[in-house]
Amino acid sequence: MSQYVYILAFVETDCYCTSLRVAVRRVTAIYDRALEPAGINVAQWALIRRIPQPGADPITIQDLAERAELERSTVARNLRVLRNAGLVEMTTSPSDRRASAIVLTEKAVAITAQAVPLWESAQAEIERTLTTAGARELRSLALST
Repeated sequence: MSQYVYILAFVETDCYCTSLRVAVRRVTAIYDRALEPAGINVAQWALIRRIPQPGADPITIQDLAERAELERSTVARNLRVLRNAGLVEMTTSPSDRRASAIVLTEKAVAITAQAVPLWESAQAEIERTLTTAGARELRSLALST
């Protein structure tokens, strides 16, 4: 590693991207700690919330990726973890034999019920840290295009 790179690693930055990446890691840690008793992390929670309940029409990986605004490969990787944990059921889509059809399992429904109050506690911690108005403004800025 060059001396230049080494020095930059310890200097504060006015780069918005770098600052936001640090903030995202910190916020992620808050949610991960809160959701730990349910046995899931915030990335898994974000996908579980977008997957249909058992008995509902399933969703494809591509549709889930679009809903979550993630790369299809990232969603597929995370779905393997959820499937291995028994939280999603993946079958062949009846409308497109090349696609997977995804729904939550009953185990995921139970975990969701456990996770909701944990997630709400993380939300409240973020609001206490940023103030409710600040948290709403941050969400508004993050979701604007």
